[in-house]
Amino acid sequence: MLSASSRASNTRRRHQFYQWDPPFKVETSKKTTESFSQASSTSVGDQEMRPEGIKAAKAIRNNGKGKGFEEYKSMCELKMDDLAMKEKLCKLSILDTLLAKKESLSESEEIVKNKLLAKYF
Repeated sequence: MLSASSRASNTRRRHQFYQWDPPFKVETSKKTTESFSQASSTSVGDQEMRPEGIKAAKAIRNNGKGKGFEEYKSMCELKMDDLAMKEKLCKLSILDTLLAKKESLSESEEIVKNKLLAKYF
């Protein structure tokens, strides 16, 4: 058995469906061929120029304005510098960890510590 509130909501839904009135009045505007020909052509001379289309603007933007070799080369150099700095920081953090140890270092840790000390100091 349905409760009173659910019956009321079902009734509302049915009424909303039946009350929906699609727009049957379709307004058509008849344009003359003159208005179409004027809108589609670009005017040259004293009249205003029509703005260029999206495809034309993208073609102009993408052709000939790409990044040059020198820009890519400089970006690559910056990236290599960043990687070198990261590597150095990583090795210095390893050295810091080895120097901070209180107990004695193993043979391999001692070798790594000596190499890093020789390289950076």
